[in-house]
Amino acid sequence: MHMNSAPHLLSEDRPEFERILDEALRTAHERPELSGIGERLNAVQLRTMVLSAGTFVTDRAAAEYEHYVTTREELRAHAAAGAHESALISGGALEPAGAGAGAVVAVLAPVLAGTAAVIFLLVGYILKMLKPQPAFADTMLTAGWFFGALTAAAILAAAVGLLITAVRNGATQVVAIDEADEADAPDERTQELARAREAWRHALLERGIYPFLRDALADPSVDPGAPAPRRPMGRMPTLGYDRPGFDSPDQGGSPANHPSFTSPDFTSPDFGGPEHQPD
Repeated sequence: MHMNSAPHLLSEDRPEFERILDEALRTAHERPELSGIGERLNAVQLRTMVLSAGTFVTDRAAAEYEHYVTTREELRAHAAAGAHESALISGGALEPAGAGAGAVVAVLAPVLAGTAAVIFLLVGYILKMLKPQPAFADTMLTAGWFFGALTAAAILAAAVGLLITAVRNGATQVVAIDEADEADAPDERTQELARAREAWRHALLERGIYPFLRDALADPSVDPGAPAPRRPMGRMPTLGYDRPGFDSPDQGGSPANHPSFTSPDFTSPDFGGPEHQPD
């Protein structure tokens, strides 16, 4: 927004302008120069006049408003960039969860290996009890003890994996909490925005609204009930509160010159008087 070429308020700031105006009218009794509100002009009339004046009032705080809008746009851009970065971090934090297949293997491996170990050992010892003893009984026992060792290794690996996952999730939660605290804490940009907004409000009141109200109350021609046409004020726009004059001739106006209307002569030679005898 370029205040020099378009000194109008943005749509989102017009309600704020009206709130500032309402607050100024509500507390006007605290300022001696505005103590005349309600005598000739009430608060509703003055509010309408200020709103009708448009940029005549808001231009008095144009520099402060430009700084306020610029600071607000910078803060919004920074917040948008931070949200995008947080989304990227969150997406990266979710990537380890994609290793769910490894977690499934870590859980299933001990179960499968343990089941195989029990089966092979059980079959191997049963075969050794037979007479004559089968030749592959020792092979079954060897396979059973192999799967037993594999079960123990899988259990140990699963325990280590769970421990690492717990530590990693704890660190991620700590980082998320720190980021949330940092986002909630007011940073320098937020403080700068608050200062810029307060500067605009102060300039709008002291250089725009209050002088306008003071001039309106000081000029008797602004009174909507005044019979004489209102002369324009030096610092205020023409707002059109004049009443038309309805002067009558008795009140000093010049009498109107009305044309005289005479009826035409409808006499004819045949119907004339004695002095007009027909030939």
